[in-house]
Amino acid sequence: MKNGVYGDGGNLWITIRGDTRAWTFRYKSPLTGKRREMGLGPARDISLSEARSKATDARRLLLEGHDPLEEQAKRKRSATKERTFKEVAEHYITEQTPAWKDPRSAPMWRSSLDRHVYPLMGNRSIAQVQTEDVLAVLRPIWETTTETASRLHGRIERILDYAHSHHWREGNNPARWRGHLANILPKPTAVAKVVHHAAVPYRDLPSVFAQLERQDGAAALAARFLCLTAARSGEVRHARWSEIDLEKQIWVVPAERMKAKREHRVPLTTGALNVLRRMEILRPLPSADGLIFPGGKIGSPLSDVAISKALHRAAGTKDVTIHGLRSSFRDWAAEETDFPREVAEMALAHAIGNKVEAAYRRGDLLNKRQEMMKQWEQFCADRA
Repeated sequence: MKNGVYGDGGNLWITIRGDTRAWTFRYKSPLTGKRREMGLGPARDISLSEARSKATDARRLLLEGHDPLEEQAKRKRSATKERTFKEVAEHYITEQTPAWKDPRSAPMWRSSLDRHVYPLMGNRSIAQVQTEDVLAVLRPIWETTTETASRLHGRIERILDYAHSHHWREGNNPARWRGHLANILPKPTAVAKVVHHAAVPYRDLPSVFAQLERQDGAAALAARFLCLTAARSGEVRHARWSEIDLEKQIWVVPAERMKAKREHRVPLTTGALNVLRRMEILRPLPSADGLIFPGGKIGSPLSDVAISKALHRAAGTKDVTIHGLRSSFRDWAAEETDFPREVAEMALAHAIGNKVEAAYRRGDLLNKRQEMMKQWEQFCADRA
């Protein structure tokens, strides 16, 4: 037969395209009045008698006021509705893991779900999860551990969206925030307790910095480098020699290691450069991956704990944190200098809150930051 579409009667048609032959059922939906076409399978697998039988079943549904395609979709969903929330969550984590840059992400997802979600609704059918199930997880910890609860909310919402995309559940997402849970739970920012990183009072920093200079070892050097660059601990611990331009005296932190996911140029003072030279002496054989501050294990950076211990020894107390050095720098810039606020914020690689300001100021104020960091070093080292 030539290419074309041929009717067998009773809404049954066969489409011929070269060597391909396929059965279809054409009809007008009793629900929408629109013309629709439902595939019944290829002719090589479905005989004429089988196709006629399928067409008869579809016509019977039409007589009863049902749309055959909609009924087919319902049967498919029904066949998978017994998937549990835990099963779907594990599918989601497994599929998403290759796209997550942090290797700790999958274990953290599983740990939080194991602790808070699975005991309450892990064995519940994914198709049956309702708002009250989500609230049973979130309410007990929403005000006490708000950050954890907020993360869990986001994870549950993603898992349920994933299930909906696979047609394993119907309807709106019971974990959605806008227009739903936002009407039930208070905003996380309204109930979360702000936790400040304990900082060395900036006026005490020169004496602490002097104690760091008296310590020997990579941890104390890393703490000094962190202080003089106002960088985050992770940015310093994972710093590589390839990121350092000694001629221009600049450290370029790649976007993937920055919180804001934008490349960040850091001016290096004389003191910061001296730290790098000292590390070259301590580590004459650079690590395989070029880490400036390598840890005890091959391929691993110096630990945050090691740097913290060096700071605690220098400060004479454990009540200060490495991250708090950034607060010390920010307080100094505000109290002791005339540098504009945005210069200090740029030095800390903070996002610019004002969108108009961010749109007009596309530079990174490097020249001004170079002068500011020079004065910061003079203050820290008490060389003013």
